[in-house]
Amino acid sequence: MSDRAAQLKGIRVWLVFFVVCLVLSGATAFPLVHELRWTEDVLRSLSVREYLPGLMDWIVRVRQGLDTVDADYPFVLYGTDWLAFAHLVIAVAFYGPYRDPVRNIWVVEFGMIACAGIVPLALICGPVRGIPFWWSLIDMSFGVFGVVPLYVVRKKIKRLEALTVASPRAGAVSP
Repeated sequence: MSDRAAQLKGIRVWLVFFVVCLVLSGATAFPLVHELRWTEDVLRSLSVREYLPGLMDWIVRVRQGLDTVDADYPFVLYGTDWLAFAHLVIAVAFYGPYRDPVRNIWVVEFGMIACAGIVPLALICGPVRGIPFWWSLIDMSFGVFGVVPLYVVRKKIKRLEALTVASPRAGAVSP
């Protein structure tokens, strides 16, 4: 396997991993009410309240809030449907770098910027919305962990670009 082919394969593997995580993250925003009920049941069965009472109290509070919203104001949950949809649309954008990484490196850089933006969003909006700081840390971890595969992909794309520049025919597509 040539260096170019190896770089391209590595880029694609990392992109698929990132897209799968993005899709899973988005898909879980649709059934929030049911997920929180299930999560609360599982945590109760594991006696989590004994070890992490703050986590259990937070899960119960969020579940109660979602139950109230679902029963009395279900249209508010439409916002989380849009959140889920946004994740899926952003995931589709990564088809560009999958197909032509060098030309579409900007999508990867956009994703890195979005990951960085999670940190100030959580630090500003978390306290405004009454989110416990430890939960904001969990939210920020999505940006911190999300940027890792994108950083690896960007480095690999830069290497691929250097290989293509060194050997212009390597990037040429035969008719």
